[in-house]
Amino acid sequence: MSTQLRTPMKTALGLGSAKQGLHHFMVQRITAVALLLLVPWLLWLVLKLVTLDFAAAHALLAQPWNASLLLVLVIAVFWHAQLGLQVVIEDYVHGKGSNLVLQLAVKLFCFLGAAAGVLAVLKIALGR
Repeated sequence: MSTQLRTPMKTALGLGSAKQGLHHFMVQRITAVALLLLVPWLLWLVLKLVTLDFAAAHALLAQPWNASLLLVLVIAVFWHAQLGLQVVIEDYVHGKGSNLVLQLAVKLFCFLGAAAGVLAVLKIALGR
C-alpha cells in the first residue's frame, strides 16, 4: 500500500506547460515543408540569375510570382530558424536568466532578419 497522498495530477502539475507544444510542432513542420518546396525553386532562380545582366535580373525578381515566393521563403526561413533555435535553447540552456536573454536575442535577430529580407524583396518588386 502506497503512503503517498499526492494524486497523479498533483504530481504532474508544475512539470511544464502542455499548451503550446502541438502548435509549435506543427508550425515547425509546416515551415519545413514550405522550405523543402521553395529551396529547389530558389536554386533554379539563382542559376537563372547568374546568366542575366542587372536589368534582366531585376525584372525577373520583380515579377509578382517570383517576388511573392521570395517573400514566403524569407518569412519561412526565419520563422523556422527561430522555432528550431528556441527548442535548442530550451533543451540545453538551464539557467533562467541566460535562457531568457538567448530566447529574446534569437527572436530579435530573426525578426530583424525577416524584416530586412521582406523590405529588400519589396524594394526590388516595387521598383528602385
